[in-house]
Amino acid sequence: MKKKIISLLCASAMMLSMVGCASDTATNDTDKVYNVGICQLVQHPALDAATQGFKDALIEALGEDHVTFDDQNASGDSSTATIICQNLVAENVDLILANATPALQAAVAATDSIPILGTSITEYGVALELDDFNGVVGGNVSGTSDLAPLDEQAAMVTELFPDAATVGILYCSGEPNSVYQADVVKAALEESGLTVNIYTFADSNDVTSVTSEAVDNCDVLYIPTDNTAASCTEAINNVALNAGVPIVAGEEGIMAGCGVATLSISYYNLGYTTGQMAARILTGEEDISNMPIEYDTEPVREYNPELCEALNVTVPSDYIAYEG
Repeated sequence: MKKKIISLLCASAMMLSMVGCASDTATNDTDKVYNVGICQLVQHPALDAATQGFKDALIEALGEDHVTFDDQNASGDSSTATIICQNLVAENVDLILANATPALQAAVAATDSIPILGTSITEYGVALELDDFNGVVGGNVSGTSDLAPLDEQAAMVTELFPDAATVGILYCSGEPNSVYQADVVKAALEESGLTVNIYTFADSNDVTSVTSEAVDNCDVLYIPTDNTAASCTEAINNVALNAGVPIVAGEEGIMAGCGVATLSISYYNLGYTTGQMAARILTGEEDISNMPIEYDTEPVREYNPELCEALNVTVPSDYIAYEG
């Protein structure tokens, strides 16, 4: 009888010990603080909104006390983005958000083990030079794309400016995703019978001169989602507005600064989706190597009331006025 009692006591002690260990493990997981590094290429409204959406989603999912952010901005310089990402890797952050293509390229070059999520990336296959890209990057990389329907953006040009004969496409030659968008839109516009000229600037130093050349030779301009253009909208607008040449933009931030209309995604929502992806990766719910690139499926037609009035542009009733 004594032996049975001793056996039961030992078994009970073992069970309590196991419960205690499980409880300790759960407590450790609950107390985990994740350190997330952010490399944003440049400060402008679209990228700022994506970063904010990312932070908000992670804080909502993990709790404000369980995530910290090392948020750094490369001020438009790819070399600085490289240094930022290398430093984040040296800090051994738990995850890196790479906001814009050069930031993603820098992060991928810096680590093949720390999870990397891109956002504000137009086309991952182009950005990372992937052959036969099927929607999943694999390895330690995934993210979200800001690609809006380019054929519909091209159609906006002909819808808003049916009398236009020549369209200029203006973008930075150093941004691969801008090149990709320009090629697609150019083909679509040419199928509509328009003459399309390409105008590229290498950096912000020649934006004004290149824009001047474009407005001298075109009836309307199109600017794709382009980080350099987005940071130079005031300079572009000073030239285009003075010349009376309207601009259709690839995203809301550029339109707000120098465009009359856009078919744009919500960069805040895009960043928020990226943050939700990050939460699932950090908590072990999903393996980043299997996660497909996600998209904003509800782009919105918007117009800039101030510039439309200044340039006598009338938009259809289904366009929404941009309110800033």
